[in-house]
Amino acid sequence: MPVLDSFTVWNVLESMLVFMFIFMFIWIFIAIFADIFRRDDLSGWAKTGWIVLIFIIPLIGVLIYVIARPKMTEQDKRMMEEAQTRERRASGYSSADELAKLAELHKSGSITDEEYAELKRKAM
Repeated sequence: MPVLDSFTVWNVLESMLVFMFIFMFIWIFIAIFADIFRRDDLSGWAKTGWIVLIFIIPLIGVLIYVIARPKMTEQDKRMMEEAQTRERRASGYSSADELAKLAELHKSGSITDEEYAELKRKAM
């Protein structure tokens, strides 16, 4: 049993730490690849370029992508609006009731014509 004698608590902690960093690194790669392939504002060549960069210089490539990526793309806004629409429909939301409330607010002068048009578009 000489193998167990040389196996210390520090070896276990070191192994766990190394495993955690490897797992985290793989998870970051998967998340970045999913984001690259999901985006529709990048062309095929741009996606290829990002993937090649991340494979050639992994850590720096991932950092460059995270820094260069826009905070909120049009696709992200569209996906958020679709999710809100699905949530409203699931919770019994009625667009007719919302439009009636908006019409009352518009008649009373609480909201402007531009606000009314925008809220009406969102309600539908």
